Amino acid sequence: MNILESRITGKESQETCEDGIVTTDDFIGVIDGSTSKTDSRISGKERNGRYCMLLISDFLRRLPRETTVDEFCDGVTEVIRGHYSRESMDHLSAHPEDRMTASVILYSRSRNEIWMIGDCQGIINRRLLENSKPEEKEIAGKRVSLILHGLSPEEARKAIIPDLIKAMREGQNKTYAVIDGFPVYRKGIIVIPCPCSPDTQLVLASDGYPFLRPTLEESEQLLARQLEQDPQNLRTFLATKGLKAGNKSFDDRAYIRFRP
Repeated sequence: MNILESRITGKESQETCEDGIVTTDDFIGVIDGSTSKTDSRISGKERNGRYCMLLISDFLRRLPRETTVDEFCDGVTEVIRGHYSRESMDHLSAHPEDRMTASVILYSRSRNEIWMIGDCQGIINRRLLENSKPEEKEIAGKRVSLILHGLSPEEARKAIIPDLIKAMREGQNKTYAVIDGFPVYRKGIIVIPCPCSPDTQLVLASDGYPFLRPTLEESEQLLARQLEQDPQNLRTFLATKGLKAGNKSFDDRAYIRFRP
């Protein structure tokens, strides 16, 4: 596989970044650790999303060439689950907001497929691939409305946290798929065969890019314009969070473009 360009950028710093990229001879993956909605930490020092990303990254580096999407889901679920204590399992079963959670978009060379598990995006040549959470748009709209009616961005974000948690309790690995140490909701996984052509180019990315394009430069330019003209994501791109003072962006981001 020929890597053409890649980048990982933390919204705060690389030390706290919850996005990751893994490349091996047989797989290329982008992992997006979910932003915590509570103060729960499975690891004493890392936020849950980052810790989950690191565990998945290590698992991907050891993944056998012929692994299927089902085998990947079962194996990575077992790895994440192994870092939960027995005493916490009943609580985590009822409270997915306290689990380690991540989304993954993964290319398998041997199967020439892209696997989308959770909120991630990609491009096959110029065809955009998306797998967003079903309730995200509605909750983002509520946040925008609250800000337009006078709440500060910080107050609006706090106000929608119960909605985000409710959506997780009702839907996480029930109506949409993520990797969180519990059985992955198989109907929420998208598997896409890739063209068998020497001209094929693939892009895998996290949802930190509001307008994904076939090159890193284009994607970064559109993000920069968004941050300049609509930093709170109220008009041209609606989101459940905006740019915080002192941060580089409103979300961590990871991007890789390659020829399979």
